[in-house]
Amino acid sequence: MQVPDQIPLKLEDGFERITRELKLPGGFPRAVLDEADWVAKVPRLDADDLTDVPFVTIDPPGSMDLDQAVHLERLRAGYRVWYAIADVGAFVRTGGPIDAEARARGETVYLPAGKVPLHPPVLSEDAASLLPGALRPAVVWRVDLDSDGRTLGADVRRALVRSRERYDYDYVQAVHDTGTADGVLELLAEIGELRLALERERGGVTLPTPEQEVVHDDGGYRLEFRLPLPAEAWNAQISLLTGMAAATMMLDAEIGVLRVLPRPQPDDLAKVRRVAQALGVPWPEGAGYGDVVHDLDPKEGRHAAFLHESKVLLRGAGYVAFDGAPPRLAEHAAVAAPYAHVTAPLRRLVDRYATEVCLAVAAGEPVPASVRAALPLLPDLMAASGRRAGAVERACVDLVEAFLLRERIGQAFEAVVIDVDERRGGGQVQLMDPAVIARCDGPLPLGEQVTVRLTQADPSTREVRFTLAP
Repeated sequence: MQVPDQIPLKLEDGFERITRELKLPGGFPRAVLDEADWVAKVPRLDADDLTDVPFVTIDPPGSMDLDQAVHLERLRAGYRVWYAIADVGAFVRTGGPIDAEARARGETVYLPAGKVPLHPPVLSEDAASLLPGALRPAVVWRVDLDSDGRTLGADVRRALVRSRERYDYDYVQAVHDTGTADGVLELLAEIGELRLALERERGGVTLPTPEQEVVHDDGGYRLEFRLPLPAEAWNAQISLLTGMAAATMMLDAEIGVLRVLPRPQPDDLAKVRRVAQALGVPWPEGAGYGDVVHDLDPKEGRHAAFLHESKVLLRGAGYVAFDGAPPRLAEHAAVAAPYAHVTAPLRRLVDRYATEVCLAVAAGEPVPASVRAALPLLPDLMAASGRRAGAVERACVDLVEAFLLRERIGQAFEAVVIDVDERRGGGQVQLMDPAVIARCDGPLPLGEQVTVRLTQADPSTREVRFTLAP
């Protein structure tokens, strides 16, 4: 279902209102644009030459802010991963106007009608982006793996690179499914599956949950549930292994910034086990949460409800900076290992600083004083920007839901109950067509398919509400 053609202008007014309500920054100050224009022409190029490595990028269609490029090799007894990351530090001076503005923004915020970028587009979509055919400064990780995909060693250095091709996930998945993948795309699936198996072995978790997305096409907007492709999971594993290597490097050096998530509280874990039992989701003795969710089908009502309810086990992620003894909490529970964000510096502030720490450590040099001084500020800066980005995403989805349904008050829909509010009654239901998740009143049976009636759909308040149909 798509919002009718005459509505997009009003929807875009609504998106603009969201940017004001949530105080998203507007255009870049003149001093930032001037510095960006200058450094785009004179990046730091004192780096090794790795232009002979045939890197490729894998991103959503139309992406211009290309943070990562990958090349994979088969060794005699394992694999070598080359991972080139956009070298934002080659352009941005710590303490300068671009850096100050990036600290205020924290991360790129995406809206259906555009985005609010972390850096000026002259950098993020041009001079610093790993666009195919262009000579670019990069931070290149080299990670060697054994035949089971386990990390043997990692190194990182600055280098000049030239990406050869730009692929998207649909293409990568298609060549794999048709048996025509070769070279790096063949190895991506091979290494990705090995790393996913190791993740399960560690007790890590990749949730097979569909993402609710606002899609802009054909002059309108629609909502859809999109289940990530296997190719996206394989690519994510390359990023994860790099982040794990970076975390190990920083912990060994006793300085850096980590992405952390505490282990689930016993009460939360016990509650989720009870939900699994009530919904008939198998949880064998000795199995971890990651093993339980691995084979679930989010299109099946009871599985969808369990996946929604069990997200409580993955809440509470944050950042921790340290300069000296490693922090008490140094692990990310979903990764089941120490982990750091270093692979998206065009879109996330913390990645640039963590990368500068790793470059210094790998070279046996002191971490620059300006970087060291910024580390304690990063957890709060990233927490604030993460809350803002999450609020924007939810508000935009709520707005489109209300527009989609505003003329269907009183109509009945088939839905699955994915959450029950034991204190207030009611809960949340998930409609498949249109792809809506909303509050519903009435005695709801968790995990069951029900008929609900729309009672409210107000674009001005972005509120949608149902009641259980008799």
